[in-house]
Amino acid sequence: MAKKVIRPIRTEAEYDGALEEIEQYFENEPKPGTPEADRFDLLALIVEDYERKRWPIEPPGTIEAIRYRMETGGFTQADLGRLLGSRQRASDILTRKRPLTMNMAWKLHREWNIPAEALIAPPPRIRGRKSAA
Repeated sequence: MAKKVIRPIRTEAEYDGALEEIEQYFENEPKPGTPEADRFDLLALIVEDYERKRWPIEPPGTIEAIRYRMETGGFTQADLGRLLGSRQRASDILTRKRPLTMNMAWKLHREWNIPAEALIAPPPRIRGRKSAA
């Protein structure tokens, strides 16, 4: 039986069919460098592409990224205050009363290994407000 040509996934039915075919490879993993291994890799790529477009995952906001790092790194608000200059400043940042400066973002990135992209993300747009572009 000839295999179907691999094409981009555009519908749920095509997605389900691709998943079904991929599952067969899980039980009988193809040897690297074979046509079957190449097919498996291509199917995985188109499934990943479809999932990324269909169910995008938004990156965390700046404060969420800081809070997550505090939790996973065992850092306290006092630790954040020492890093940023004061406990009040840390509190104001976490409650969104004060914006994060580039200097603060750099320190958080360098000292706590928070991805810079998470720290310099643009603030959420406010409804009804037009940009000054």
